[in-house]
Amino acid sequence: MLVVDHLRKEYKTLVAVNDLSLRLEPGDIFGFIGPNGAGKTTTIRMLATLLTPTSGKAEVDGVDVTKSPEAVRTLIGYMPDFFGVYDDVKVWEYLDFFAAAYRIPRVQRETVINDVLELTDLTGKRDAYVEELSRGMKQRLCLAKTLVHDPKLLLLDEPASGLDPRARIELRDLLRALRDMGKTILISSHILPELADFCNKIGIVEKGNLLLFGGVEEILAQINGGSGISIHLAAEEDATRAVEILQILPGVGKVERDGAALQVVIDHSTIEQHQLLAALITANLRVVSCAETHLDLEDLFMSVTKGAVQ
Repeated sequence: MLVVDHLRKEYKTLVAVNDLSLRLEPGDIFGFIGPNGAGKTTTIRMLATLLTPTSGKAEVDGVDVTKSPEAVRTLIGYMPDFFGVYDDVKVWEYLDFFAAAYRIPRVQRETVINDVLELTDLTGKRDAYVEELSRGMKQRLCLAKTLVHDPKLLLLDEPASGLDPRARIELRDLLRALRDMGKTILISSHILPELADFCNKIGIVEKGNLLLFGGVEEILAQINGGSGISIHLAAEEDATRAVEILQILPGVGKVERDGAALQVVIDHSTIEQHQLLAALITANLRVVSCAETHLDLEDLFMSVTKGAVQ
């Protein structure tokens, strides 16, 4: 559905996107992760035909983004990170305007508008003025606008930005519904836990470079075996001694201490949890608990990025 090969975007001396390549199959939900200034929005705008790449190419369902931008626009739905509001326009009028822009015949527009309002749970706001809507409802309206022409690929740039917890949950449920409808979705965000729930692929970008790309479970499994060990000791002096013991054991990677609690990253091919526990007990340390913990997207993000921005 989406093929990106060595995509690059330069602004004079600044390289905003550097040699980016990825592939998405129909039905993929791709989480595009990175800090502000990493190149996410620039990438999405190139895919949305709003920016011309300096080099490289991208295709949506086999159609070249640069050579056939008008054809690509019928295949994609683009939701920008900033929602533009028109004064004195009702919700249905807003959607009707964009349906007309996509050349949907007038006789079909009412049905299309009713369908996207129902999908985004905005039917009750059909005659409300857009500027009166809450932030969460405006985001849903923007997504409804993105869906009026039934695109195959959705490009969503920070759709959860600025939303309260309830609105973020509602948006996440809506994206799951779109996934179940067979849409391919590229969603950029720096709110990592929300992406982990429904993305099957992720890419981590920093300073214009794609650091990682692939299936969520596959990548997590590759990073330190996909798990770590959480150890709680009876006192901080026990934890201090435990760090010294654990750091010299083969197969033990990073050891982080917070008071009497330790987070230990291990290589399962070399050492297992019971061996850590045995080493601590042999040293007469008072272990309160010892349990395996699975790495999440935040752990992955912190392990591969350096905090660099453009």
